[in-house]
Amino acid sequence: MDEYLWPARNIAEYAYCPRLFYYMEVEGIHLPSADTEEGNRVHRRADQPSNESVVHAAADPDAPKSVRSLTLARAALNLTATLDLAEIEGDVAVPVEYRKGKPRQLFGDEAECGDAIAPWPTDRVQVGLQCILLEESGYSVPHAILYYASEKRRVVVPFDSALRSEAFATLDAAKACAQGPRPLPLVNDPRCPRCSLQPICLPDELNQHRKQAEGSATPNRRKLWPPRDDGIHIVAQQDGTKVGVRGATMTIANRDGKKLKEVPLVGVESLSLVGSVQVSTQALHTLTDRGIPVAFLTGSGRMVAMVDPLDSASADTRRAQVRGLDQPEHCLELSRALVTAKIANQRTVLMRNYNGTLPRRIAEDLTAQGQQAARGDSIDSVRGHEGQAAAIYFGRFAGIFKSKLAAEFDANGRKRRPPPDPINAALSFAYSMLTHECTAALRTARLEPSIGAFHVSRPGRPALSLDLMEPFRPLIADSVVITAFNRGELKAGHFVRTAAGCMLTDMGRKAFFGVYGRRLADEVTHPVFEYTLSYRRMIVLHARMIAAWLLGEIPSLAFLTTR
Repeated sequence: MDEYLWPARNIAEYAYCPRLFYYMEVEGIHLPSADTEEGNRVHRRADQPSNESVVHAAADPDAPKSVRSLTLARAALNLTATLDLAEIEGDVAVPVEYRKGKPRQLFGDEAECGDAIAPWPTDRVQVGLQCILLEESGYSVPHAILYYASEKRRVVVPFDSALRSEAFATLDAAKACAQGPRPLPLVNDPRCPRCSLQPICLPDELNQHRKQAEGSATPNRRKLWPPRDDGIHIVAQQDGTKVGVRGATMTIANRDGKKLKEVPLVGVESLSLVGSVQVSTQALHTLTDRGIPVAFLTGSGRMVAMVDPLDSASADTRRAQVRGLDQPEHCLELSRALVTAKIANQRTVLMRNYNGTLPRRIAEDLTAQGQQAARGDSIDSVRGHEGQAAAIYFGRFAGIFKSKLAAEFDANGRKRRPPPDPINAALSFAYSMLTHECTAALRTARLEPSIGAFHVSRPGRPALSLDLMEPFRPLIADSVVITAFNRGELKAGHFVRTAAGCMLTDMGRKAFFGVYGRRLADEVTHPVFEYTLSYRRMIVLHARMIAAWLLGEIPSLAFLTTR
């Protein structure tokens, strides 16, 4: 561990939640929230480093009295810290740490008076480690100061043997935590709802899965996830469009440079560039700095590249994925769960939307294929049942549409290379966009999209993205196409036929994305957790559950099915 320097600014979080520490410092995952943004506001001055370099007073008697954003490191301790402020006078130094909240209020026997206050335990450890580093640098450190901005209070923390021991004990515990596997999440901890990493940690979901598998009482289910994300997902698809960044705003202009739209970057979660769309290198730098992925797609929707922020990699998760999906039994288990859910959803789509009465034997045949896929003894067997179900499903798919274009699809059947008719073209485009959505979700879950289970991994193929999208094909992609044609939002005039096949026009893609965006925002109830999420959030949730399953944090998987 000599190559690591543990940051004192966040190592104190170990005293609160080992799993949170593991994410923040071992895997490098930091997500913003209202609390973190408020903390940034409180630290906006302290985070601006002083211009002067800090030299020990013995070497430079004129060293500055107050130094902002001072970084100290000690290789012997494997520890580094960035101090918000260091007040230095001669060889005496006092660290000052800014906190956005309130100090701890003491009551009963702990309080000598009604207004007694104390620092929070994690805050004590944090400044204790800072004191140790200052002392190792040759300064005398009598105490530290915690400034709680909410009440504008300075709380003095004496640097004594008790604080020194507590700080070293927490440092040792954090190092031990980082060396082992990722700790399991806390159970019903009241601080989880305010934690910005809760959507990645999934404390209630993982604990419920584990308890159900053990046959014991499940913890209280709390609705921690907002049903929808209110982030902005931008798709630029008109030929000649130019995307740039000015300050904290994304600018979108046409080929002549005329500004079409400005979007605040603070709300952007993804950018997709379809066809001949340009983006500046400055914009790419800014977007990746903010953790916003950028996808490049062809006019038919096939993703050719993705600019992905470097913070999306996790060695432990990737290692577990490679090892897990290299074992046939793991691939079979994941394939069974995916295909069983997909066939159930295909049956639901047919029964909901079929014009007239769906023959009973069709529903029974799909049910039988799903049951046999759930019992398949090999991946090839599961693939066979998935193919049989697809043949039954698409054999009746034309009966869902009210458009005259249904007859052409019925004559052609499901064909994709190239799509010969508008319905096939819309389905292929919808599947391409859903693949992009699943790839982004897997990146968020720190999984590698190219290493799959049900689909064979090949160069340039996002096999795990194709796996993840299987249960969502009928619910999202097929439903988008059905809605678009049956409501007249997509028509024959939205397509162009060439020797290369049938394709959507610019206006056709615009109409498609209107329906697609509404569908991803629709809310659906999770069959296990019994809360509602938008389809976009549901995809992300399932990606993270796959990661938790690969890491051994939950024993089984269940994918979304609807009635």
